[in-house]
Amino acid sequence: MLRIAALLVVLPLAAAADEVADLYQALGLPRIVAVMQAEGIAYGDAMAGDLFAGRAPQEWEATVRAIYDLGWMEAQVLANLRAELDGADVGTMLEFFATEPGLTIASLEVAGREALLDETVESAAGEAAEAAAQTPRMDLIRTYITANDLIEANVAGALNANYAFYVGMVQGGAFEAGLTEEEILAQVWAQEAAIRASTTDWLETFLYLAYGPLSDADLEAYIDFSRSPAGQQMTAGLFAAFDPMFDDVSRALGLGAARYLAGDEL
Repeated sequence: MLRIAALLVVLPLAAAADEVADLYQALGLPRIVAVMQAEGIAYGDAMAGDLFAGRAPQEWEATVRAIYDLGWMEAQVLANLRAELDGADVGTMLEFFATEPGLTIASLEVAGREALLDETVESAAGEAAEAAAQTPRMDLIRTYITANDLIEANVAGALNANYAFYVGMVQGGAFEAGLTEEEILAQVWAQEAAIRASTTDWLETFLYLAYGPLSDADLEAYIDFSRSPAGQQMTAGLFAAFDPMFDDVSRALGLGAARYLAGDEL
């Protein structure tokens, strides 16, 4: 009887896990994670100039690529998403993204992220978004941003990732005198205004580009979904799935940089 009772508990959880995996695919998250990997590698290469004054060793490139391991990133995000959406209304989320306009929206978001990997496209998209700043379309996009609390959530995630980077640097011995918790927090918080401004600009640029082919009616339908209990659960679940992965990556980057700066092998 006890073994049967255990099965009755486990089977619904397994079914829910399968729904989360289906949602992961429906949202195009494997391709989104691949974009984030490419962005991260480019960021790691760029930061070498600031950290190492143009003297970054060959080992740094290998270290960055090892940190942004695609298989590990995907596994972390999916595992976190499973945990965060346990008990959530995943069926309603899947229903929205398995039909229109959800199918098109997911496809456009992925295509938009991939397009912005091209700096020329990103620059042109930024100019287009800026030119549309006072239009009804941008007002609708800002309504979507507000409905999902995207600015606050992204700023919080960026600040936490920066904090994790400093922690990695301290753990790796990058600062001879060390840094206290208060000093790290002060340095991270000093970046808040700049992060908020760049986050706002990037979100408006990305969404204006990605949703360009989308009708106002379809965008309004997405806003309605975002405001629903299932939509709110999904947005919160996605941030909770990605943020810990970014924190781990940032801490590893800080630790790797510190070891090199301290003269150790990477």
